[in-house]
Amino acid sequence: MSRGMSLRLKMINVSDWRSLARKRLPTALFHYIDGGSEDESNVLGNVHAFDTARLVPEYLKDVASIDTRTSLFGRELSMPLFLSPTGMTRLFHHQGELAVARAAARAGTAYSLSTLGATSIEAVGAACEGPKIFQIYVMKDRGLTREFIQRCKESGYDALALTVDVPVPSKREREIRYGFNLPPKLTLAALPGFLARPRWLWHYLTTPRPILANVAHRIDQGSKDNSSLIQYVADQFDPSVTWDDMAWMIREWGGPFAIKGILSPSDARRAVSIGASSVMVSNHGGRQLDGALSAFEALGPIADEVGGECEIILDGGIRRGTHVLKALARGATACSTGRPYLWALAAGGEAGVEQLLSMLHEEIRLNMGLLGVQDISQICTRHLNA
Repeated sequence: MSRGMSLRLKMINVSDWRSLARKRLPTALFHYIDGGSEDESNVLGNVHAFDTARLVPEYLKDVASIDTRTSLFGRELSMPLFLSPTGMTRLFHHQGELAVARAAARAGTAYSLSTLGATSIEAVGAACEGPKIFQIYVMKDRGLTREFIQRCKESGYDALALTVDVPVPSKREREIRYGFNLPPKLTLAALPGFLARPRWLWHYLTTPRPILANVAHRIDQGSKDNSSLIQYVADQFDPSVTWDDMAWMIREWGGPFAIKGILSPSDARRAVSIGASSVMVSNHGGRQLDGALSAFEALGPIADEVGGECEIILDGGIRRGTHVLKALARGATACSTGRPYLWALAAGGEAGVEQLLSMLHEEIRLNMGLLGVQDISQICTRHLNA
């Protein structure tokens, strides 16, 4: 039996991917994916928030044929779920961002590359024929921001997603507790944890080291010294950014544009007023302000405020197809997910991400039938008892 087939038999849900990732990643790296800020109330809070709403099925409907397709950022997606941006993805598997982008394209959905990715804008653009989004920040050096925008245009990206919920760094206690460093340091204290994962360690030592590929050209030693790159990017985060900067970036890009990290209806209204085509309702996976609203809790009031005026994307806590359906019923256009595909990548590489997406797509399709809808556009508020 092939390894791919073995994984396919074992993996039944997202939790299975998490369990296998925990066995295959060094401890510090697993907890980097798994953790959040301070008490981490939002990490599981994003997931459990879906329990506050119940689906209301309607029976004796013709569900012999079910269509999960939707439109987002001007592109057709096979399902209302795509992949969120995650930094330094290649830390968790040597195939990295390219594997995730290819798997997303084969699944017919979109992939989002992070500014802090270990693969360049151009490399992902060349490798991924599917819908592509670049997650961007407004940097102190506006020339760098302008450069990112131009590179995305030249590489065929469909949209930009501007992250706004990182005005200052958060306190991530789990990273401190487990000694996470970026890049990973094979110190004497950390060595036992790395030696316990020989497969990961072999690939880490025998493949090119992950770097922040999109800024490596900005400093002389960048391609060799990752610590310098990380410091360079940290110095570029601008806590003085305002809505005027957002409007400038939207004009510079001139295409589909999402603002990621919105939790308040007033911010959603402001995003629409400056020309954003999408808002991503997100608390950064519980990695920024601890104790903030969960994405699902924030979704309803935002949908009530700007629904019909822009695309609304729920980002955070998606672990089941039913979570996607609940979000759509409460006003989302689509959803995005991050941790689950990192677990699948760490556990099974590109094939793992592809299998995860197939599994979630099938859950969406199956539960649409159980809900009594043929088409994504038919899902509405009467299907949800919040």
